[in-house]
Amino acid sequence: MTADEPPSDRQASGEKPRARRGSRRTACAPATDERFGVPLRGVGVGPETRCAHYPGPTDVIALRFACCDVFYPCHACHRDCADHEAERWPPDQFDTSAVLCGQCRTVLTIEEYLKAEHTCPACGTAFNPGCKRHHDRYFCVD
Repeated sequence: MTADEPPSDRQASGEKPRARRGSRRTACAPATDERFGVPLRGVGVGPETRCAHYPGPTDVIALRFACCDVFYPCHACHRDCADHEAERWPPDQFDTSAVLCGQCRTVLTIEEYLKAEHTCPACGTAFNPGCKRHHDRYFCVD
């Protein structure tokens, strides 16, 4: 768009443009999901934050991304739905509330989540222990 062109309806409403990924279509919500008390987006998100990428019984968390302040069930949902590259949380911000338990809707700090031993400290729901393999995609950890 040049300075002389009027903004599109999407730009006029303040909505961010979505990145196009070839001809692949997803079930990504164009706006945040109103079922949750936090801004949450993703691909095929169920009522406990399971998504099309990770639909297992213990895949019940969503993470707030440092780059956009939006929760996504996983890194692949962010890749498929956001119009920018993901950024990780630095250690000096691990006191940020950034992990949603999809079962009880408690939002944990990053530090609480990392110390939780794969269980929600508020409701006792089991979290997928395999998520630990992906912590480096969300948090600046060793």
